[in-house]
Amino acid sequence: MATFLIRFISILFELLNLAIIARVFLSWFNVRPDHPVVSFLYQITEPILSPIRRVVPLIGMLDISPIIAIILLELLRNLLISVIASVL
Repeated sequence: MATFLIRFISILFELLNLAIIARVFLSWFNVRPDHPVVSFLYQITEPILSPIRRVVPLIGMLDISPIIAIILLELLRNLLISVIASVL
């Protein structure tokens, strides 16, 4: 059971990281925000990136919120896995 839960959490966080990276790549191109795939990526990533953007200012024209989000997601993933491994 613990192995399944740890694997599920790892996959979930990896998918979130990939969604953030995909959104970064999409921001480099002129894409329609109403496209279903783009809209889906925004819906998934905006709740993660928006609070970080409120705290961390832009550095020139560079938005570093995706980098911070990925780091925080990795820390949270490791914390959850450690707690699950120690409890179960």
